Amino acid sequence: MKINLIVIGKTGKKFLEEGEQEYLNRLKHYTPFAVTVIPDIKNAKNKTQNQLKEEEGKLILDKIEAGGIIVLLDENGKQYGSVEFANWIQDRMNRGIKHITFVVGGPYGFSDEVYNKANEKLSLSRMTFSHQMIRMLFLEQLYRGFTILKNEPYHHE
Repeated sequence: MKINLIVIGKTGKKFLEEGEQEYLNRLKHYTPFAVTVIPDIKNAKNKTQNQLKEEEGKLILDKIEAGGIIVLLDENGKQYGSVEFANWIQDRMNRGIKHITFVVGGPYGFSDEVYNKANEKLSLSRMTFSHQMIRMLFLEQLYRGFTILKNEPYHHE
């Protein structure tokens, strides 16, 4: 199963970039994985939140491969423990899903069009994190999920 992560804008913080790269390097041992970075919208200061979400939404939808499932990382999504998330990954693999696209929106979330195209929403916490920080946290949880599935000694109950 191939996994793609679509994100808006660059991370911009060296410590987060290093963390992202660490988990990307670890993940490539488990599954084909790609990150698609959509550039920040130009003249964002002159646009409303809805205008930004709409423009970002069009760019997001242009980058999604047909035939897979779309999972939004969204504060209103379903929450899982790490073992439950690993089981969620295994379930998608057992179903024969060829690829999953996870999407991290911009600071104001997603457009209605993106919400309508999504198959699922996933929340990593009830707390709010910056859209740059959530990338590293998600990559770590994805890595943790694969180590759980392989019974490797990364996760401790």
